[in-house]
Amino acid sequence: MNAEQSRLKDTGWKKWGPYVSDRQWGTVREDYSANGDAWGFITHEMARSKAYRWGEEGIAGISDRQQILCFALALWNKKDPIIKERYFGLSNPEGNHGEDVKELYYYLDSTPTHSYMKMLYKYPQQEFPYQWLLTENKRRTRNDPEFELLDTGIFDNDAYFDVFTEYAKSAQDDILIKITIHNRGDNDASLNVMPTLWFRNTWSWGYNDYKPYMTASGHGKIEVYHKDLDQLWLHTEGANNLLFCDNETDSRRLYNYDDGVKYCKNGINDHIVHGADTVNPRNTGTKAAVNYDITVAAKQSVTIRLRLSPDANYGFEDFDQIFSARITEADQFYADVYSSKNDADRCLIQRQAFAGMLWNKQFYYSDIRHWLNGDPAQPQPPDQRKNARNSKWQHLNTRDIISMPDKWEYPWFAAWDLAFHCLPLARVDMAFAKNQLILLTRDWYMHPNGQLPAYEWDFSDGNPPVHAMVVWSVYQTDKEANNGIGDTYFLERIFHKLMLNFTWWVNRKDESGNNVFEGGFLGLDNIGVFDRNMHLPMGQHLEQADGTSWMAMYSLNLLRIATELAEKNKAYADIASKFFEHFIYIVGAMSNLGENNEGLWDDEDGFFYDQIRFPDDGSIKMKVRSIVGLIPLFATEVLNETDITDSPIFRDRMKWFAENRPDLASLVSRWNEKSINGKHLISLLRGFRMKSLLRYMLDENEFLSDHGIRSLSKYHLEHPYHVAVNGVEFGIAYTPAESDSGLFGGNSNWRGPIWMPINYLIIDSLHRFYEYYGDDFKVECPTGSGNYMNLKEVANELYRRVSTLFLRDANGHRPVFGNNQKLQTDPNFKDYILFYEFFDGDNGRGAGASHQTGWTGLIANCLYA
Repeated sequence: MNAEQSRLKDTGWKKWGPYVSDRQWGTVREDYSANGDAWGFITHEMARSKAYRWGEEGIAGISDRQQILCFALALWNKKDPIIKERYFGLSNPEGNHGEDVKELYYYLDSTPTHSYMKMLYKYPQQEFPYQWLLTENKRRTRNDPEFELLDTGIFDNDAYFDVFTEYAKSAQDDILIKITIHNRGDNDASLNVMPTLWFRNTWSWGYNDYKPYMTASGHGKIEVYHKDLDQLWLHTEGANNLLFCDNETDSRRLYNYDDGVKYCKNGINDHIVHGADTVNPRNTGTKAAVNYDITVAAKQSVTIRLRLSPDANYGFEDFDQIFSARITEADQFYADVYSSKNDADRCLIQRQAFAGMLWNKQFYYSDIRHWLNGDPAQPQPPDQRKNARNSKWQHLNTRDIISMPDKWEYPWFAAWDLAFHCLPLARVDMAFAKNQLILLTRDWYMHPNGQLPAYEWDFSDGNPPVHAMVVWSVYQTDKEANNGIGDTYFLERIFHKLMLNFTWWVNRKDESGNNVFEGGFLGLDNIGVFDRNMHLPMGQHLEQADGTSWMAMYSLNLLRIATELAEKNKAYADIASKFFEHFIYIVGAMSNLGENNEGLWDDEDGFFYDQIRFPDDGSIKMKVRSIVGLIPLFATEVLNETDITDSPIFRDRMKWFAENRPDLASLVSRWNEKSINGKHLISLLRGFRMKSLLRYMLDENEFLSDHGIRSLSKYHLEHPYHVAVNGVEFGIAYTPAESDSGLFGGNSNWRGPIWMPINYLIIDSLHRFYEYYGDDFKVECPTGSGNYMNLKEVANELYRRVSTLFLRDANGHRPVFGNNQKLQTDPNFKDYILFYEFFDGDNGRGAGASHQTGWTGLIANCLYA
């Protein structure tokens, strides 16, 4: 066991971590407007002056796990109109493709306990082009690309600073901080580097009047005290300018109201930029910065060292030794994580993917009841808020460290994102992965009706029910690592809550009671011809191939877990039988609805489609070839012979269906036929239907790209699909990257790009099919090539293609960087990876949120193949 693995046994090592958000402004939690305009209630321009209610933001920020005390980096290049305390980006209405951060920063390294962390921020020496980025993106249409910081040319002459921030823990509460500023330009350049320490504001809301403090304590030292933290000191090296103010709202600037607070949250900004008398001359407050006014010689660097510790007498004598030890230990930890087959480039990508996963942890604090009703010491919120978004979730009360999709773009948990995060996280921190999966099923998250909260913008929305699949995968990974001994307490604990959630789906999302589901949005944004949450005007409803397939998959996931638990408790065999039966009826419904044989499978095309169901029981198939029709592949499970023979109740129920409902049994894979290696396959797809789907999926003119499976077939580039519903025309066409549709308003696009989680599920399903069919079952890959592969070989081919998104090609280029030559060739750019939300279906260029290591972090698992 290496040093980091030993630290993982002690949760105290996680007391401090990267738990500060990249963006708190523009979030639902901070929105107290009458109309729910979260982007307008607190803007980036307001953020420096507004004390937040529910959390904090910062550059390279860290905090304790309750976010009592925060530390982050602030910078000023002597030219900007404001100091750089937070990342700049566009709100959803401002960007031509929705909200987007307009900065360059990279999460480069982190151990699971955050004993060592490293990130990079690229800061221009010229004035930051705030207004240009805003006006140019507003000018552009959805048919134009986003205008990014690199597009301004501000980095072209290398007149910028590379600012590396590193943390190393000497002990659980003793944190060493190293900030290294490289001047990449040809001329000497000056800037202010301001490491900043502040308390989250807990005293302005009317629940208690306790106010912590920090104050200057000797030369270059800040004493920090909060009753809920141990006494701490921030030790500085070579500092002679400490600046203090309070983390409180500047009401005069924002609301033209004087509340008597003199040294407000923006006091340090106004003092540095304008020389204003806005810092406390008594050197005390609830926010403090150490002001290093430095000049960095051309092509040289300057290093600043600090130490946050519980000992007033600590110095810097052992600083370099501790840093060196932690870096060595991080290398040792990841050496044990990497596959022995990985080359240096794969290891680099994988390490940064894990770093992004770990840096994207965030303290997430929300109490919906208090949020709706307002706080005693604040103005009463508008009455309209009583029925505002999330008003049906007043039980939800969170104060946890949660894995976020992207701490700027999506600084709030999302149910299915979080599940996918746990797959790579389980490889580096099994306990954290398990706890994250348990979290959303806890009483203060899960709705009393059994629904899991979707995401902050609307907890009542539906995300695909993938938790059971991930729970089983994490359980299996843990079991393999522990010599075949599984954590059945974890499995059983979460299984009971997932059964409640399954019941919610059955009761709420099967409108006709016919086992065909109308999940609605399902996280796939604009993959439909119209908003799939939309109420159709004449009483029609949308029967969804993906919603129904997710439920078929959910049934099999819970069946598989039940058979595992039945090994120790035979009562679970009853439950396994129940989920098998539900699966059978879902398969029947997808294949044959009623007397008119109107299933979701289309015999003519050999594909699954959504369909509109009319009140008179007629229907229209929505013949769009999208991943909606491939998701039935996921409803696949493999059982051992003993899983069936050792459970008489389950075995007898399977036999009953075979004998009494051959019409249904014939639709399912040959679950009653044992393979040559003693396996049973339970799948929504018999062999001929699976081959039909794979024929489309592996066709390079349809779904298969050089870098993975597209979300919409390229067939629709030349053949857009249109449908009229009650005289209203709707359409969909292939768009490989950014969306050309205003549906949902954001930058997500499921009409062509490559999405990592879907590719991962496809690959995982192919492995399960292979486990049953073996080497003899082959398909043409790519379709039309004359090259036949077994399903494991197909899975490996998809692994290879997905991996090429990030790996250098024969020219040394990474497809994720597109045609940007600076990213492709500059030694100070080319090996820093951004893990985008999705990827261009034609060339693999990264698009959407740029730091969504969340589920794109799944690449860390793909690189093992």
